Amino acid sequence: MYHHVKKLMFTVRVDEPDVRFGNMLLEQFGGANGELAAAMQYSIQGLNCEDPDRKDLLMDIGTEELSHLEIVGCLARMHLKPSKFDRQAAETDPLIAIAGGGGVNLFNSQGNPWTADYLKITGELDVDLRSNIAAEARAKIVYERLINFCDDAGTKDALQFLMTREITHMKAFAAALESMKKPAFSIGKLAPTPGLVNQFFNDSTGAGDEGEIDTRGPWNQGGDWEFVEAPAFSQSEAGINGGAQPIKTESSPPLAPEGMAELLVDELRDILHAEKQLTKALPKMAKAARFDRLRELFEQHLIETEEQIERLDECFSLLGETARAKPCKGMMGLVEEGQEVMEQGADKEDALADLALIGAAQRVEHYEISAYTTAKNLAQQLRHSAVVELLSKSLAEEENSDQLLNQVARSLMSVAQMPAAVERIEVE
Repeated sequence: MYHHVKKLMFTVRVDEPDVRFGNMLLEQFGGANGELAAAMQYSIQGLNCEDPDRKDLLMDIGTEELSHLEIVGCLARMHLKPSKFDRQAAETDPLIAIAGGGGVNLFNSQGNPWTADYLKITGELDVDLRSNIAAEARAKIVYERLINFCDDAGTKDALQFLMTREITHMKAFAAALESMKKPAFSIGKLAPTPGLVNQFFNDSTGAGDEGEIDTRGPWNQGGDWEFVEAPAFSQSEAGINGGAQPIKTESSPPLAPEGMAELLVDELRDILHAEKQLTKALPKMAKAARFDRLRELFEQHLIETEEQIERLDECFSLLGETARAKPCKGMMGLVEEGQEVMEQGADKEDALADLALIGAAQRVEHYEISAYTTAKNLAQQLRHSAVVELLSKSLAEEENSDQLLNQVARSLMSVAQMPAAVERIEVE
């Protein structure tokens, strides 16, 4: 919940209005590195943040940036005020004077409208914190340049205040990033290709018009660096002379611990038995369903289940393994529970009986979603792309079935409430 306090964080004073400088100030009002962009970037990152501690940091600083926006807006308005009544001042920027009435608007100093394209939001906390540090650094430089072009003492004081807070925010973001204790180059979850990640390509060679030279430094030598000399030339010469230093473009070998392949096969055999049990249970569930739409869903899913068994057989073939099922005790229990639900449903109203049946069916779906997700992740780690594709199709069908059951359940809940609603009306 926001509350506007009618007092600036810093009292703005302008002794000598300067319309041209007021136009420059708009860069920090509606520009790419301005206060609105910062406020929106940090606040939206905060809304997306699952980490409560760093979410609080982002929301605190995002809210402060809104305060800075008001300070910049007041400064710019005071400097632009002569353009309201002085033609010569108005001619400095007709867009501000005529279209905006001499006030501020969400434009930068060139008259370009503010855009959400300015925002850098990835939803990956460490990446966003690095973007924020860079954003504060850019804003600091803009304020520094504004101060250098300003002659008004009061304005300089306000800009100095704002510039200082940019450094404060940089320190806070840097400390938050450091507190995550995440290695500097571990971005995301997928590891880079070994070897390739340490190759530095010397892609700018030869003497330029002003005598540029090839240089060496800690960015391309020492440590793990491998310096690759003029790869575009050396690769083309490799076909003729051979011996060129190769670019390591090969995918890295699977980094799977011993036994992961066996674990994948074990998971697939468990799923195969689960699916075969369902081919026997689904016809019973379809027969027990009271409402046509639910019965149709069970019948449709039976067809999908049979196709999923065929996909599992294909997975075993791709892996060079026998398509042998392993008793799935988890599905046995769920099927047994489903049988009890059907028996108990005989004494219930139609809507309530089907709602209980949907509950049993969704427990089955969630079990299958978990099983297929685990198997798919193992196949991805082992780089079995064809197996991943087959499992992804089955996983998508299970997730879709769960959503369809949700839709039917919502409809049945309305139906279940109707007798009670009618009874209340009759009593009244």
